[in-house]
Amino acid sequence: MAEVMVKRPYHVDLKELMRVYETNYAKLNALLPTQPSVDDLRCYQAAQMTYQLQVLEVTKYTTLVEICQSDDISVFPLPTMSVRLYHDARVAEVHTSDHLSRIKARHDYPNEKMVQKDEKAQINRFLGDWLTFCLKHGISRQPINFSHP
Repeated sequence: MAEVMVKRPYHVDLKELMRVYETNYAKLNALLPTQPSVDDLRCYQAAQMTYQLQVLEVTKYTTLVEICQSDDISVFPLPTMSVRLYHDARVAEVHTSDHLSRIKARHDYPNEKMVQKDEKAQINRFLGDWLTFCLKHGISRQPINFSHP
């Protein structure tokens, strides 16, 4: 007999998402200057690809960083992302990405841009994977000052 699929609504796993935010904060801080200033730039070479992190904004409690791939021709391009670090909460989340100017915690599906229901969780997990890749395999073009905020 045919089984009936019950469509369950998507619920954000807040505990998992906060864990991702916290680990991304720690990883990103290891790649940024100790006391970042607007327009600070860090470049990393990893697996014949070049990535850059640029500080766009610094306030008392937050820092906004743009992350992009700076190769002339890239086989697997990294989406350009802006990531906001919240220093009081010690978390970092993707603020915008190439195709999204605002990433919601949950999207209705299907939608006009065909954004997945859990797009926010996916893009933040991707950021975590990319940061791990840079920390393990990347070579900085500038000396890295490790800080313990």
